Amino acid sequence: MAEDKSKRDSIEMSMKGCQTNNGFVHNEDILEQTADPGSSADNLQHSTRSILGSQEPDFKGVQPYAGMPKEVLFQFSGQARYRIPREILFWLTVASVLVLIAATIAIIALSPKCLDWWQEGPMYQIYPRSFKDSNKDGNGDLKGIQDKLDYITGLNIKTVWITSFYKSSLKDFRYGVEDFREVDPIFGTMEDFENLVAAIHDKGLKLIIDFIPNHTSDKHIWFQLSRTRTGKYTDYYIWHDCTHENGKTIPPNNWLSVYGNSSWHFDEVRNQCYFHQFMKEQPDLNFRNPDVQEEIKEIIRFWLTKGVDGFSFDAVKFLLEAKHLRDEIQVNKTQIPDMLTQYSELYHDFTTTQVGIHDIVRSFRQTMDQYSTEPGRYRFMGTEAYAESIDRTVMYYGLPFIQEADFPFNNYLTMLDTVSGNSVYEVITSWMENMPEGKWPNWMIGGPDSSRLTSRLGNEYVNVMNMLLFTLPGTPITYYGEEIGMGNIVATNLNESYDINTLRSKSPMQWDNSSNAGFSEASHTWLPTNSDYHTVNVDVQKTQPRSALKLYQDLSLLHANELLLNRGWFCHLRNDSHYVVYTRELDGIDRIFIVVLNFGESTLLNLQNMISGLPATMRIRLSTNSFNKGSKVDTSGIFLDKGEGLILEHNTKNLLHHQTAFRDRCFVSNRACYSSVLNILYTSC
Repeated sequence: MAEDKSKRDSIEMSMKGCQTNNGFVHNEDILEQTADPGSSADNLQHSTRSILGSQEPDFKGVQPYAGMPKEVLFQFSGQARYRIPREILFWLTVASVLVLIAATIAIIALSPKCLDWWQEGPMYQIYPRSFKDSNKDGNGDLKGIQDKLDYITGLNIKTVWITSFYKSSLKDFRYGVEDFREVDPIFGTMEDFENLVAAIHDKGLKLIIDFIPNHTSDKHIWFQLSRTRTGKYTDYYIWHDCTHENGKTIPPNNWLSVYGNSSWHFDEVRNQCYFHQFMKEQPDLNFRNPDVQEEIKEIIRFWLTKGVDGFSFDAVKFLLEAKHLRDEIQVNKTQIPDMLTQYSELYHDFTTTQVGIHDIVRSFRQTMDQYSTEPGRYRFMGTEAYAESIDRTVMYYGLPFIQEADFPFNNYLTMLDTVSGNSVYEVITSWMENMPEGKWPNWMIGGPDSSRLTSRLGNEYVNVMNMLLFTLPGTPITYYGEEIGMGNIVATNLNESYDINTLRSKSPMQWDNSSNAGFSEASHTWLPTNSDYHTVNVDVQKTQPRSALKLYQDLSLLHANELLLNRGWFCHLRNDSHYVVYTRELDGIDRIFIVVLNFGESTLLNLQNMISGLPATMRIRLSTNSFNKGSKVDTSGIFLDKGEGLILEHNTKNLLHHQTAFRDRCFVSNRACYSSVLNILYTSC
C-alpha cells in the first residue's frame, strides 16, 4: 500500500509540470504558469527535458530577485546601473587605502622619535645595603627592595638603579668584586635577584645595575691564576718588575692610587708589582688584552640574559693606562718627588682617559645592542666618569653616528658645596652647551659617593633643588632618601675600613619612627640611623601636605604629564647670586612655564623687566610652599624666601626660543612640535 501511494505521488508531481524551485521567491509579481489540459503530454515532455538538462533555461524577461542563481545574476551584472556604482566603490576603496598608507608614512616621517623608557621619567638610585632589611640581619637586601616597590612606584619612578651587589669583600663599598656572576650572600641569592627583576617588570618599571669593569678583587679567580702565570690569565692584569732597596719596594714610576700612595703593589707569589688605581685589594684588569675584553662582554651578556635593562659602567676613565710607564707631571714642581703621596698632587695624563678607551666603551654598546632588538626591550647604557671636566665627560655620548653611552651621568650639581643662582646656572649651561646635538641630558643632586644635599647645602634647599631637578630638560635621578631630605650621619667607631666622607651618605633609609627607622628589626644595623629619623621619615611625610615627599610626588607627576617639561625648550632668562629664572615651552602649546628658583637670601623679583608683555598677575602651578599652589602672584614684585621656588603658568603665543634676543639662551634635546588638532607631535616646526 505504501509503495502504491509513493508511485501515485510521483506521478502527480510529474503531471503538475515538475517546475524547479529557484530559491525563495519573494517577487510575487512572477505569475506561476498553469498547465494547459490539452497539452499535458507536451508539458510532461518539456519538464522531463528540463530535469535531464538537455536544454539551457531561458531567463529572458525574468526580473532580479533574492537568491537568484548565477546564470540570472550574470544577465544584470554588466548593465551600467549596476556596473558603474560597483566600479566607483572599488576605486574609492583603493584611493582610501592609498591615502591611509600615505598618511601613515607622513606621520612616521614627521613624528619625532618617541621617548624611550630611560627618558620618560626619573631614575631612583638605591644603595642596597641601606634600603630595607628583610631578614633581620641588619643589612639591606634584594628582598627588602622588592618589598618596597609600591613605595617606589608611588614616587612616579620609571627606573630602579641598584648599586653593586656582586660577591665581594667589604673593601671599598663592595667594588672589589670576587665573582661578577654571583650575588653576595649578604644581599640574598640569585633566585632573590631573579624574583626582584620579575617584580620590577610586573610594576612596569625598569632595572639598571652597576658594573665595575676596571678592576676585580685580589681574591678573584682570574687574579689567583694570573699571579701564578697560568695560561691565558698570565696577562689579565698589569704586571711589571719592581726593584728593592733596603727592604723597600721601588715602583716602576710615580703613579699614585686614588686613595693615596703608590698605585703599585708587590706580589710575592709572582715576584712582580701589579697596578691598582684604587685599593691594593683591587688590581686593575689589563684591557689591552683582547681576552679580558671578551670576558667582560660575556659578563654583560650574562646579566642581560637575566633580564637586566641596562648598566651604569663605573670608573670608565680608568680602563686604560699609558704603555710607556713614564712619570706623571707634578702639580707642584718644587715638591720633592719622594714626598708625593696624594692623588691630587699629580696631573693624571697617563692613567686616565687614554686613547682607545672610547673604542672599548663602544664595544660594550655593541654587545648591549645585540639584546636591544626586541620592541620595548632597549638596553640602557650609562657611564660614570666622575672628577672629569664637563667637556671630557660628554665625550662618552659618542659621535653622531657612533653611539656610546645613552648618557654619561651628570653629577656636577652634587659637587656644589655652596649654592647660588650663578653656580647653578653655570652647571646647567656648561652641560647643555657641551652636550652633542640631539643627545639627552640628565641631572642628579646626590649619590653614594658624595655628601647628602641637606648636609652639604642645608635643609632649606631640599625642595628647591628637587624643583630644579624636575624642571630641567632630561632625566632626573634621585638618590634614595633625597625625596624626604635625609642627611648624613655622624658616625664614629666604625668597624669597617671605608672612606668616612662617603660612608656618611649611606645610612639606612628612614621609613618610620620605629626602632632603626623601620629599616630593620635587628638589634644592630650595619650603620646607625640618623638621629633625626623620628621627624624625617616616609610615614610622617606622607601625612604632611607641606612635606618634601609630597612636593616630590607633585613634581614627578607634573613632569610625567606635561609635554612642556618632558619634551620642551629650556630658555634661560636671568640669574644672579640669588636666583635663576628660566622657561619651559613647546611649539604648538600656547602657554609656558616660568620657573623661578631662589638660592640666596630673601629677594624681590620683577619678572616684567625680563619678559615683555607679561600680565600683571600669573597663576602659580606649583610652589615649594604648598600654601601658594593655585594662587596668583604680582609679576612686577615676586617675593621669594631663601630656598623658595615657583612654577608659574602663562598663556602666550610668543615663545621665547623664536625671539632673536633669547635664541642663544635656549636649548632643546629632542626637537618637537605639538598639534592640538590631531593631538600628535611632529618635527617640521
